[in-house]
Amino acid sequence: MPSRSHLTTMPPALIVLTLALLLGMQPITTDLYLPALPGLTQELGASMAQAQLTLTALLLAFGVSQLFWGPLSDRFGRRPILLLGMAAYVVASIGSAFAPTIDALIIWRTLQGVAMGAGVMCARAIVRDLYAPAQGASVMSKGLSGLGVIACLSAPLGGLLTAWFSWHAALLALSIFGALSLGLIALRFKETVPRKNPKALQLATLARTWLTIAGNPTFLAFTALAAFSYSGLFTFLASSSFVFIRVLGLSTTQYGLVMFANSFVYLMGTFLCRRLLVRWGARRAVAIAGALTLSGGMVMAALALAGVQSVWAIELPFFLFMLGHGIHNPCGQSGAVGPFPQAAGAASALNGFIAMVSAFATGQWLGMHMDGTAQPLIFGILFWSVLIALIAWTLVQRYGRP
Repeated sequence: MPSRSHLTTMPPALIVLTLALLLGMQPITTDLYLPALPGLTQELGASMAQAQLTLTALLLAFGVSQLFWGPLSDRFGRRPILLLGMAAYVVASIGSAFAPTIDALIIWRTLQGVAMGAGVMCARAIVRDLYAPAQGASVMSKGLSGLGVIACLSAPLGGLLTAWFSWHAALLALSIFGALSLGLIALRFKETVPRKNPKALQLATLARTWLTIAGNPTFLAFTALAAFSYSGLFTFLASSSFVFIRVLGLSTTQYGLVMFANSFVYLMGTFLCRRLLVRWGARRAVAIAGALTLSGGMVMAALALAGVQSVWAIELPFFLFMLGHGIHNPCGQSGAVGPFPQAAGAASALNGFIAMVSAFATGQWLGMHMDGTAQPLIFGILFWSVLIALIAWTLVQRYGRP
């Protein structure tokens, strides 16, 4: 099936930039904030479980909201949903920065997650609006390369803002990012839905659509791959600031550099993804990435069992995981939406919802098991690494053909 990018007058570079900013909402909303997490926990007198909730509530709201944003965007188009979502994101970012209590911060972060759902869901749907599945994986990889650049900058910037000013400044920076993205959507983005679906919000139509999507084996295979890969990453995101700063003694600036290194490796993974897609296709690329992921999880656990405790005993194996994530993420997200050109918003929404429910459960588990050591982080990543490799080598190989 040929590209459908002729349906819009936007140049390809603008499409990739738009995707990068929308997809980049997710890492900048989490990564830039991570160096500030121990400090705000102390200043607001919060428990570790409450601190985890500022992340997990955001992600649960992010996942659930997509179930609403997806059909709305199929009915009314991507552009109005993006304008509404990005405006709400700016408001929620300002509210988070000036939250006086941990409860207020949780509420504002929840609204931020709802707004973020509009941007990320639409980004995945836009790829399916404009491109066939095979080409869509490559375009998604380019957008996720932009996400990688944003992620590279987020944690170091968050560490510097926290060290120079306070956690308030780190969260306020998100409102600037949101305002810039809103400006681009308002001024340059053109509608990509080829034909709006007037029945998209009818309950009978919606129920049939959800059942069709949820019963599709290609959707399930790629969604499991994307969800499990993100859950492994979220295990690191939700626990690493406490492990690296409180257990291993890094400063917030040093921790920001650690996160920069992880994001840079992820960026390299997206470049590798495009090379593998051209040479071998999505299923072979995912199989290779599964080996990288499993190797990273097993080496990290082996070092921990051998009594090796250091930054590099965690980081070097995690580089392998992030390299694999740079392949699993674009292939999983584009592959899940690929079978549904007329319901890309709904498919993107369900894909995102499942991933965030998995991440939320991971965050809840971490909140109960964080014990002042690196063990929950290490063995959590091992658990997800095994599941990712199994999905990559079985379900994706059987059902992953476009």
